[in-house]
Amino acid sequence: MTYEKSIEAFAEAQKHIPGGVNSPVRSFKSVGGNPPFIASAKGSRVTDIDGNEYIDYVGSWGPMILGHSHPKVVEAIQKTAVLGASFGAPTLLETEIAKQIKKMVPSVDSVRMVNSGTEATMSALRLARGYTNRDLVIKFEGCYHGHNDSFLIEAGSGALTFGVPNTPGVTKGTAHDTLTAKFNDLASVQRLFEENNGKIAAVILEPITGNMGVIVPDKEFIEGVRNLCDENQTVLIFDEVMTGFRVAKGCAQEVLGIKPDLTTFGKIIGGGLPVGAYGGKQEIMEMLAPQGPVYQAGTLSGNPLAMAAGLTTLRLLDQAQDFYEDLEISSALLEEGLQNNLKELKFKGVINRVGSMFTLFFTEEESVKSLYDVNKCDTSLFARYFKISLDSGIYLAPSQYEAGFVSAAHTNEDIRKTIEASYSALKQLKG
Repeated sequence: MTYEKSIEAFAEAQKHIPGGVNSPVRSFKSVGGNPPFIASAKGSRVTDIDGNEYIDYVGSWGPMILGHSHPKVVEAIQKTAVLGASFGAPTLLETEIAKQIKKMVPSVDSVRMVNSGTEATMSALRLARGYTNRDLVIKFEGCYHGHNDSFLIEAGSGALTFGVPNTPGVTKGTAHDTLTAKFNDLASVQRLFEENNGKIAAVILEPITGNMGVIVPDKEFIEGVRNLCDENQTVLIFDEVMTGFRVAKGCAQEVLGIKPDLTTFGKIIGGGLPVGAYGGKQEIMEMLAPQGPVYQAGTLSGNPLAMAAGLTTLRLLDQAQDFYEDLEISSALLEEGLQNNLKELKFKGVINRVGSMFTLFFTEEESVKSLYDVNKCDTSLFARYFKISLDSGIYLAPSQYEAGFVSAAHTNEDIRKTIEASYSALKQLKG
């Protein structure tokens, strides 16, 4: 493949945009080379400005569970746009999507719409602090909850990719209020509660991580965290911005059998448009202004275009017969093929998958269950694998520390071609 136009576009972008991108991991810095600039997308494919077509497993970092440019989503956006893009006033669409989220997620009694996952987690944390009248929050190493100051302590996603988990600009006071525990290590959470008795407002985590790659919590760990929060009158927040409506109709909390007190959403609930939301127990949500004293506002919150796209997407997911079962079949087929490739070519690696989220870790370890395990991965090998895959028309997340996503638009032929391309890439790496 040739990338001449994308190379020129990236050089021009760097003159006007910090690093040439509006989100760091898009720069391809951790895998080398230049990012392809995408011109269009349809179904399971994206096409760059050089005309190269790729089978896409980034899916706009998760939202495109139906595939790109789904006809019904496109139609909903078009019809809504004709009526007006933004009003700064209540609309019927906001109520309808709130009702749809409540229907699909039993732990949610009330929902507040915002504009991004970062806004959702930031607002949920403020709400938890206001509700408990406490200051401290526990987060977990490698979990990324957006770029709010409180969460950029031992963070995942781009912060992990670029080695800046404690970013400049976060004040010492803010950092002091954030306590960090180890994912899948219940004892580390227990110690923080013991050392800060009666001071912890919230525990926030990705119930199934995606921002240090896909990692599944042990049953004893996730149940233990729920119990510790109950015992200490602490708000448990599940960050389901990535996993929400992705791993199951009822989100990760359905898969794990654990109900949080608050849940944050994003990605899929906007159908590809910018969006975020948080919701949970009525008694906590009633603390929000104008009903209560905890203030949060947003000019574009509940934007009609995002509401229309998100509501259409959620209704399709809710109403489609066997949607998640069919998605599981495709995802399992991909996992099996990738696993067979590793075994046949004698590569050390671990594939973690939950539903349509997956990560291939290049590692000598037998399993990957924490940031400690993730940090042992061979990022150099992944970068080479990524480059060969891209040249073969397979578009993966440009970081060892991210998740891949299968959509309903991925066909058996897409999966077959991906497995074949992976085999070819591994064979080239074998030399």
